[in-house]
Amino acid sequence: MLAILGCLTIGVFLYLIMTKRLSVLIALVLVPIVFALIGGFGLGIGEMMLAGIVKVAPTGIMVAFAVLYFGLMMDTGLFDPIVSKMLLIVKGDPLKVVVGTAVITMLVSLDGDGASTFMITVSALLPLYKRLKMNPLILAGVVALGAGVMNLAPWGGPTARAMATLNVTSAQLFNPILPAMVAGILWVLFSSYLLGKRERERLGSIDMEEKDNIAFQELAVATLEFKRPQLFWFNLILTLVLLIALIKVWLPLPTLFIIAFAIALLVNYPNQKQQLERITSHANNVVMVSTMIFAAGIFTGILTGTKMIDAMALSMVSVIPEAMAGYLPILTAITSMPLSLVFTPDAYYFGVLPIISQTASTFGIDPIEVGRAAILGQMTTGFPLSPLTASTFILIGMTGVDLGDHQRFIFKWAFGTTIIMTIAALLTGAITII
Repeated sequence: MLAILGCLTIGVFLYLIMTKRLSVLIALVLVPIVFALIGGFGLGIGEMMLAGIVKVAPTGIMVAFAVLYFGLMMDTGLFDPIVSKMLLIVKGDPLKVVVGTAVITMLVSLDGDGASTFMITVSALLPLYKRLKMNPLILAGVVALGAGVMNLAPWGGPTARAMATLNVTSAQLFNPILPAMVAGILWVLFSSYLLGKRERERLGSIDMEEKDNIAFQELAVATLEFKRPQLFWFNLILTLVLLIALIKVWLPLPTLFIIAFAIALLVNYPNQKQQLERITSHANNVVMVSTMIFAAGIFTGILTGTKMIDAMALSMVSVIPEAMAGYLPILTAITSMPLSLVFTPDAYYFGVLPIISQTASTFGIDPIEVGRAAILGQMTTGFPLSPLTASTFILIGMTGVDLGDHQRFIFKWAFGTTIIMTIAALLTGAITII
């Protein structure tokens, strides 16, 4: 009975969000409540919900302040000199332009917000691509690759969802796959090199005057009023220290982001009015991300508290050959990539991952390994290629390419990213075969 209720909960949840009958937030909260009531758990639902919220609270706080911090760094213009220098270096060489596109995208992607990454990067580079008559599919594809691999960061959507679902910290989930992420970054740069070389052979190089380059340097990050070029070195050092502290876990991640954001806000914008303006300007992203995390806490809290997850996992165990059980992390990494075109990130991480992870636990596999495997595939494809992800349409809309053409052009390179990172994760022990 519990397994059936759990499957119905997951199935109805997936149906409602994929057909857009309900928003993800509402479905995460109301669907499990309805089925818990049907199952006769009425008196205990409140405690289950609260327990789930408490478990995801650190993740929700971390993601909220990470979005605020990196959004603030974009406002100050921290990355503007780097981007401007890159545009000057590439000049009229298509090969340098494509590799530069990857580098710029990965820098801008540090804020964890796909929509802003696409808007900023494409706004900066599309005029250059048009000037050189380069294929816009390359711009869309390389931006998708760069943003996809950087979306693996703990404050990125997939990793944050996985942490919330599995109730683990970024030190447990993300740190072990940092080498795999580095391998993914190198693959993206290599892919960009190959694509750029092909475009150089097609077009050749064009001599561009300095004034032509200058016209392409302005990024739509914030108005000039909020940029702080005089504080560039302070912001850079603060960000580097923050990144080191995150990796070394000097303090709990939520507190690191809170402290860093408070320092950055005070130094860059000592005026109280400007502080409120900067916080308000990023409030939409913060609310969307953090409320989703807490709603996910309710969803997983009820599924866990009612034992629906356990019952579904036991049912799945009965149909998986024991000989294949040891390969579950690898199978998860590979299958999560195509599944990202079918499931939204919310549907996959809140609906599918809990069942897979609990099944893995039954076979004696660490559920965290399944979580690591899931984000290796989901973040590279679901984020920049799936028609179920809203930011995908921002990317193809701004570059002016067709979704089908975009998917066909870059899918194999995105799949390559997943394969390379999965191999790296295996070699470094982040995921294992038993």
